[in-house]
Amino acid sequence: MNQLLRSAKLSLIAACSVFAWSAAAEFPIPQNPLWEPIMDEVYLQEVGTCIETDQPLNAVAVLNAKAYIGDAAGVAWVEDDKLKRIDGGPAVSVSRLKCLDGALWAVAADGLWTSDGSVWTHVTDLPVTDVCSHNGTIVFASGTTLHEVDGAAAKEITDGKSSALLGVASYGGTVYVHDGKRAGLLEGGKIRFEDIADWGVLERGCTIRDMMAYGSRLYFATDEGISLLRGMSWYQIKGEDGLCYEDTTCLAQGFDRDLWIGSMRGAMRNADDEYQYFGYQRWIPNDKVNAISCAENAVFIATDGGLGIIRYEPFTLAKKAAYYERWLDEWGMKRLGFIHSLFLIDGEWQREVSDNDVGYSSHYASAKSFQFAVTGNRKARDEAVNMMKSMVWSEQITPIDGFPARSIYAAGEPTLKAMHGSGGLPAEWHPTPDGVWEWKGDTSSDETDAHVYETTVFLNCVANDEERVWATEHLRRVVGHIVDNGFMLRDVDGKPTRWARWDPEYLQTPYGYYARGLNGMEAFNYVTTAYHFTGDPKFVTGKEQLLGWKYQGDILRQKLTFHPGYFTHFDDRLAFYSYYPLVQYETNPDLKSLWLRSLERSWEVKRIEAVPWFNFIYGALTGNDAELERAVGHLREWPLDLCRYRFTNSHRDDLHTPAGYREYSERPKPLSPRETEPNRWDGNFMQLDGGSGTVIADPGGWLDAYWMGRYYGMISAPTTNEKDLTTVPKRGLQIGAKPYAGPPRPKLSFEH
Repeated sequence: MNQLLRSAKLSLIAACSVFAWSAAAEFPIPQNPLWEPIMDEVYLQEVGTCIETDQPLNAVAVLNAKAYIGDAAGVAWVEDDKLKRIDGGPAVSVSRLKCLDGALWAVAADGLWTSDGSVWTHVTDLPVTDVCSHNGTIVFASGTTLHEVDGAAAKEITDGKSSALLGVASYGGTVYVHDGKRAGLLEGGKIRFEDIADWGVLERGCTIRDMMAYGSRLYFATDEGISLLRGMSWYQIKGEDGLCYEDTTCLAQGFDRDLWIGSMRGAMRNADDEYQYFGYQRWIPNDKVNAISCAENAVFIATDGGLGIIRYEPFTLAKKAAYYERWLDEWGMKRLGFIHSLFLIDGEWQREVSDNDVGYSSHYASAKSFQFAVTGNRKARDEAVNMMKSMVWSEQITPIDGFPARSIYAAGEPTLKAMHGSGGLPAEWHPTPDGVWEWKGDTSSDETDAHVYETTVFLNCVANDEERVWATEHLRRVVGHIVDNGFMLRDVDGKPTRWARWDPEYLQTPYGYYARGLNGMEAFNYVTTAYHFTGDPKFVTGKEQLLGWKYQGDILRQKLTFHPGYFTHFDDRLAFYSYYPLVQYETNPDLKSLWLRSLERSWEVKRIEAVPWFNFIYGALTGNDAELERAVGHLREWPLDLCRYRFTNSHRDDLHTPAGYREYSERPKPLSPRETEPNRWDGNFMQLDGGSGTVIADPGGWLDAYWMGRYYGMISAPTTNEKDLTTVPKRGLQIGAKPYAGPPRPKLSFEH
């Protein structure tokens, strides 16, 4: 994009920002960045529904916007996401349904049927295998012959000297057929299988399961991938071409010039030369896909276990953000200024008071801070202040100055209470003197990282003069405890916790040696950021101590890749928690150069995943190309349903490292959230298999990334003002966990 267009685009983004909070100037926005802003234009969001059945569904077709399915008992149609049996049509097994020339055609065990949507007609009792429309005439295959439908009768149009025909399609003005192993065509009343192409061959030894003409191409679904005839040339589409799974079963034209492909292990969509995978359990009720049919902005997928329905609804990212906010409220995921995942326990959704509530909640709290800085929304501000107070509470609830709790539990609260601790140790829950609360100890470095990150964002985007005092004091107390205790967190027993140690003795042990780069960077971040906000010389002394220990020598390679077992995604989140304030507040040019080199190395390893929070932090700190299209694509591809369903991708044939990236871990290809699960930013989007169907993920990380992208101008405000494309209505529903009904958060030391 030339400079004039870039300036116009940036100006539009600035004009779309409703409000800019004055304190936000603390976070500098790169000037003339190398990344191109992404406009929040209307896109189509997948919305999935599954109708489970006891018997396989063999066929599906859409006529006049109504979906019909074929099974062992005949034909049914879809109404209100339920199957309703029709009367007057075939009452025997139906193997194919097609919409041809404005009518529905059913290939049944007792012959061929047709319907105009109300009246059914039995056309022939010949055994039919497939049917197509050719030059305005219906042609069907029966045994070794082709027939035309002539009024109410069927007329044979071939001499019958052929193998049994299993498929028929009209392509290039000619009727093509297949017999399961070969492709042929109709010529002069005869079926010819030889010399139908001049270049290439049909995949040798494959089994053809379906064929379909689509524009200039004749597609064949085979057990060895997709074979494609263009004119008189054969092409093969395999895993290395992006085909997700090669054992294909059926084909369908999409609603937006796209192509849908069924397989023995899920459905695929080819849109703009990108293959998208839709697997069991999220999108379809069974792996084996038997037929697919598309309506306007909807896809119906018949499987051995029922019908998968994927509707495409117009959305913007702004609307998706509003949708996730409503989800948090309706599913009861907020409690006492914290955000919680839900678990299905004995058929009931329950909040988990987890091992790390304070840390995980930091993303949603930061999202609200960024949102206020962008929009001036007072409710967002109130939420940010409330959550920041809960983070402060996590430190004030413990009897140790500067020592924060992992999580807080109301005694007797009906919820899922985490009973696991760090590194296989038992959970450490401590009651408060009044017996009202319990707080989880053995706090680790990731909570500390979250405290520094959230407090920094709050101070820059939200805090007024009064709030700045207590938020800064919180930062001083937490980091001060670490410095005063020899760079470690000391628990109630006076001993260091399992994972919150930054002292040189620990970093030379087997437990700590591998983490010396990450932990060293965390320690530099704590003292650098604390000094920036407090001006306390204690933190300068602490930094000199770190330099004396020569921690900086390991930070360049803090991202470990040289043994697959060291390649962790959890630690990536901790590293970028630390890069974000450290790079901004470092004043020593030599150290800042080192931090930036470390960031560049870590980003090179991380960028293959296109996880937006990392992309946006990198772009904000450097102004460099942050691959924003892929990052925003990741946000758009998150499913609306936040259940972490089971998913399987290890069988796929397209697991190849994309061009322009290097394989640093044991898994070569990043997967879309639509193909895996919604996850926190410490999750592994390279993971092939997982999920359970019994956990509801919190969208706090998604919202943090979205509003951070808006704050830095990487994502524009929505390009439409239509309310139904930018907001969602409040419904007042209570769907998931019951609302919290325990004691309120007590007043904090600075509240009157």
